[in-house]
Amino acid sequence: MILADKIIELRKRQGMSQEELAEKLGVSRQSVSKWEGAQSTPDLNRILQLSEIFGVTTDTLLKDTEELSAGNAPVQESAETEPPLRKVSMEEANSFLTVNEKRSKLTSIGVFLCIISVIPLIVLEELTGFSDLIGVPLMFILIAIAVTLFIISGMKMKPYQYLEKEGIDTEYGVSGMVNEKKSKYEPKFTLSIITGVVLFILSFVPTIIIESLMGETALTGALEPSFFLGLIAIGVGVIVRSSISMNGYRKLLEEDGFTREEKAKGHAPNPAIIVYWCVVTALYLSISFLTKRWDMTWLIWVIAAVLNPVVVILFPNKKK
Repeated sequence: MILADKIIELRKRQGMSQEELAEKLGVSRQSVSKWEGAQSTPDLNRILQLSEIFGVTTDTLLKDTEELSAGNAPVQESAETEPPLRKVSMEEANSFLTVNEKRSKLTSIGVFLCIISVIPLIVLEELTGFSDLIGVPLMFILIAIAVTLFIISGMKMKPYQYLEKEGIDTEYGVSGMVNEKKSKYEPKFTLSIITGVVLFILSFVPTIIIESLMGETALTGALEPSFFLGLIAIGVGVIVRSSISMNGYRKLLEEDGFTREEKAKGHAPNPAIIVYWCVVTALYLSISFLTKRWDMTWLIWVIAAVLNPVVVILFPNKKK
């Protein structure tokens, strides 16, 4: 077993994330990620620190002929016996990443369709007054397509649900492969998050421009929300797709919300979600009372429900 795989295994036995190990060593998370991906090697001082943290000898860490055993490193004491780890082969890991990528596409398209589903309703209401006849059925058709995509993507991921609930033991080379793919994907992930946030900010610009150039007409009443929701839909779709892909790597590496310790604790209420729905409720009541359009403001709940997973992704529950 090479040094990279030993660091991964010993870190997991201690129930530490890459960030926690990096903090103990006084290095960046990227450095730990490179060590675990066999892209670089820690210096002698770091090796000594690692041996102290993991409770193993430097020979155990450095010699490829030295294999880890149950006695090499103490597992964090627990009142309960830890359940056996689920073995994950290279083939299974690659299969999961492929399915997860397909899921990211289907889910992002579904979210996009949910958000834009209200556009036909608004446009027809403003321009023709036949929103109930055509707009409402069209909205539910788009939502039905989106829900179908969600169900399909969920069914595809069903065989891999254990990655979110059970501790895993990856075969030799799996962690290195995943770390390498994750490192290559990180710039794209960062760009996607930036793009999504920028689109959220710019979504108000078309409204300002259209109203300034055309004034308040039925056409502007149709165009303004259409451009606004369109940009929001694209931004959310980009963030959802990239976040699902990144979480796929995190699940296999058991980090950032998917560590064994967090899996064992289960799920606790996320404060961000509580705040989010309080804000949505306040907005709904405020807009409804100010505009008196109770027949339209119910759509806020539809949009809020679609955006809920995005809030979960952007503000994951941090359990201490």
